[in-house]
Amino acid sequence: MGRAREVMDRLTEAVTVKPDLEALWELFAEDAVAVTPDGGEIHGRDRIVAWWRQTTDAIPEARFEPLHLYEVGDTAIDEGFFGGRNTGPLQVPSGEVLPATQREIRVRGVDLVTVGEDGRIVSYRLYFDQLDFLGQLGLLPDVPAS
Repeated sequence: MGRAREVMDRLTEAVTVKPDLEALWELFAEDAVAVTPDGGEIHGRDRIVAWWRQTTDAIPEARFEPLHLYEVGDTAIDEGFFGGRNTGPLQVPSGEVLPATQREIRVRGVDLVTVGEDGRIVSYRLYFDQLDFLGQLGLLPDVPAS
């Protein structure tokens, strides 16, 4: 196992089951950049950890079910399902904070982590279907059939 894979595994551990935001903070370079479906392009370790805090607050006992795990050079790629129960408030991209729905979610996604020379994450990319996520939480309006 290479350094990128080890860092990705530590990232997954830091945001699931028993979140550890301090450990998460240590994984990212100060000037890291993250790209997420709901947060857009996020610059800087502090802002990236703040983005993750929204997720860990909303789903504090999340789990990750891997489908495919890869490592190519300084980049690790995970494809799998992120799931758990929404037991905490959820901040949506508009800034509005919604109360917990108590619903279970299970959303397929892909994460990519690129690690710099010092072993910290310099680039993080996450891809998942926001509509699927919000739909499973019951947060989408009912659309009449045409």
